[in-house]
Amino acid sequence: MHPLRPKATVYEAVAWIGTGLALVLAFPLHLFAALMFGLLVFELVQLAAPALRVTRIGDKRAKQVVVGGLAVLIVAVLGLTTWKVLALFHSESTSIPALLQNMAEALESLRARLPGWLVTLLPENAEDMGKSAVSALRERAAAMQAAGKGIAQLLAHVLIGLILGAVIALVAEAGPGQQRPLAAALVERARRLCAAFRAVVFAQVRISAVNTTLTCLYLFVVLPAMGTHLPLAKTMVAITFLAGMIPVVGNLISNSIIVVVSCSASFAIAGWSFLFLVIVHKLEYFLNARIVGGQIHAKTWELLLAMLVMEAAFGLAGLVAAPIYYAYLKKELSDRELV
Repeated sequence: MHPLRPKATVYEAVAWIGTGLALVLAFPLHLFAALMFGLLVFELVQLAAPALRVTRIGDKRAKQVVVGGLAVLIVAVLGLTTWKVLALFHSESTSIPALLQNMAEALESLRARLPGWLVTLLPENAEDMGKSAVSALRERAAAMQAAGKGIAQLLAHVLIGLILGAVIALVAEAGPGQQRPLAAALVERARRLCAAFRAVVFAQVRISAVNTTLTCLYLFVVLPAMGTHLPLAKTMVAITFLAGMIPVVGNLISNSIIVVVSCSASFAIAGWSFLFLVIVHKLEYFLNARIVGGQIHAKTWELLLAMLVMEAAFGLAGLVAAPIYYAYLKKELSDRELV
């Protein structure tokens, strides 16, 4: 044992094991969305309370009333925002299936638009490969149109997470009180997880806002100035912001969609969109290293490796959780002087 490193107590060991199991079980139990939205509400209340000078309220009950009202307002705003986003994606003119259908049509007409010299360089089964990709996109669009039960379950979990986050924020204002050793160790793990969530998510929101702003300028200013108006531009902007919550990879997903849709306009526009993808992707690396990496003291390759492992283990939810879980794990290890 390092002479300056305090020895871990049995309560801390139990808290570490319990926290690790809870974080892992959130995926098979389909509670990850509830966890994330609960943390979001809690952190927003903690962020807004000092601005409203809640800490200066002397009366304990009055402070709880103010915090409760603030939590209800935040939950209402988040709920309304979620409903608006879902309404946008389910609108007949801006739905995800409509976007996938447009992408399928762009891929279908891609071969006809290729110059003759380029067509001769393609393998003989290129057309079959293209048809397979188009068929896959069409099947995915039909599957998304038929989906409903999963979305309803997700919304229920999100609502429960929002309410729990508000309740926990309200209880936190009542003061920690006297805690026994195991409870104190568990509360400390929760505090560190909240700190990791705050560092990663709020930093990633800033990065996503930059990417979304640049995408808006490209789709609604640059391309119209060139005489081109891409279909479903609002949907692509919304996807850019939401996908931007996933470091590095999310930017590739959203901009790849823009490139494919640009093929329906012309090869020149597709080329400009590809150049836009490359520039913004490089900017994403810089911002990620400076903002997210600076917040959690991690390099971009560390985050990418964590995302790769988590995605392989838990799918898309693991991809989203990877930076947060990694930030929490690295904080625990660094505080024990293990890394």
